[in-house]
Amino acid sequence: MLIGEVARRSGVSARMLRHYESLGLVHPSGRTGSGYREYSEEDIRRIFHIESLRALGLSLREVKRALDDADFTPSALVDDLIRRTRERIAAETELLTRLRRIHAADPTGWEDALQVVTLLQALGSKSADVRQRAALASASSAFPGSSASSGSSADEVPVPVEALVEAALGESDPNVAGALRWALARSGDGAPALLAEGIGSPVAAVRERAVRSLAVLPGDEAAGHLRDALAHPDPVVRGHAALAIGARGDTDAVPALVDLLEEGRNDTDAADTLSVLASDTATADRIAHRLVERLARSTTRAPARGRLTQALAGIPGTRASQALAELSHDTDRAVALTATYLLQLREAR
Repeated sequence: MLIGEVARRSGVSARMLRHYESLGLVHPSGRTGSGYREYSEEDIRRIFHIESLRALGLSLREVKRALDDADFTPSALVDDLIRRTRERIAAETELLTRLRRIHAADPTGWEDALQVVTLLQALGSKSADVRQRAALASASSAFPGSSASSGSSADEVPVPVEALVEAALGESDPNVAGALRWALARSGDGAPALLAEGIGSPVAAVRERAVRSLAVLPGDEAAGHLRDALAHPDPVVRGHAALAIGARGDTDAVPALVDLLEEGRNDTDAADTLSVLASDTATADRIAHRLVERLARSTTRAPARGRLTQALAGIPGTRASQALAELSHDTDRAVALTATYLLQLREAR
C-alpha cells in the first residue's frame, strides 16, 4: 500500500508518516520499482498503535519506547499517565479558580486585575507575615475610604470572598486566621453560605476554622447557620456556635453552653454567656434548672460538678438561690463549700 492510500485510511498525513519514519517509529516494508514507499498490513497496524498511544498523551519518544522495548510494562506506563493527568487537571483547576476569582473582583483595567492577582498570591504565600498583610489589605479594600495598618490604598479592588474563605479554612497561624476572620466580617454577601459548607468538612480543623469564622460575621444569615450548627455531631463546632449565638442573645444556645461547662472547654466563656442570657426571670430560672439537672446526673464527674456549681453564681433569681442552698449540703465537700460561699456572697448583696 502506497503512502497516499495509507494516509487516507489511517487519517495520518503523508507528512506525519514521513516524520514517523525519520524518528524510527515506522519503516515501510518495501519500495516499488519507482522508489515509492510501500506499507504492509503490519506497518499499518503499527501506525494505528502509534496513534492510539499518542491519544493517551504519550510523547513520540515514549511511544517508540513502548513499541520497541520488550520489557516495557504497560501498567507502569498507565500509572504514570494517571499521575500526570491528575497533576495537569489540578493545575488547570487551580488556574480556572484563579481566573474566576479575578473575574468576580470585576477589575476595570489591567492594573486592577494585577492587583487582585498580587493579593491572591500573597494569601497563598509561605510567609505568615505576607499572608497577614494580604488579609489586612483585603479587609481595608472591602470598604473604600478605609485604611489598614498594612498601608494599603483606599481604592484597592476587593478580593473575592471565595478566596478569603479558602484562605481562612486552610490557615493554621492564629494571627493570620484572626486577620482573615476580620476581612471576612467585612466582605459582604457570600461568606456565610461558603463557611457553612466548611462546617460539613470531614477535617476537624477545617470545621473549627469555619465555625469560628462564621461566628464573627454579622447578620441573620450567619446566625441561622450557627443555630443549625448547634445540632452538629462535632462538640467543638457545637461549642463555638453556642458561644456565638449566645453572645447575640439567642437562648437556643443554653444546652450547648451547659455542655461546655461540663466538658471543661471554654467553660469560663460559657458561664459568662449564660449569665448574660439570664437577663429575665423566666430565662434565668430555665438556665438554673438546666444546671441543676446536669449536676444531678450520676454520670457527671466531680470537676464538672464544681464548674456547674460555680456557674450558678452568675444566674440571678430564686431558682438559682434554691439550688445553691441545696448544694451547700451536697455529699461532695468541694461542691458544698463552693455553694455555701456563693450563697453567702449572694445574700450579702
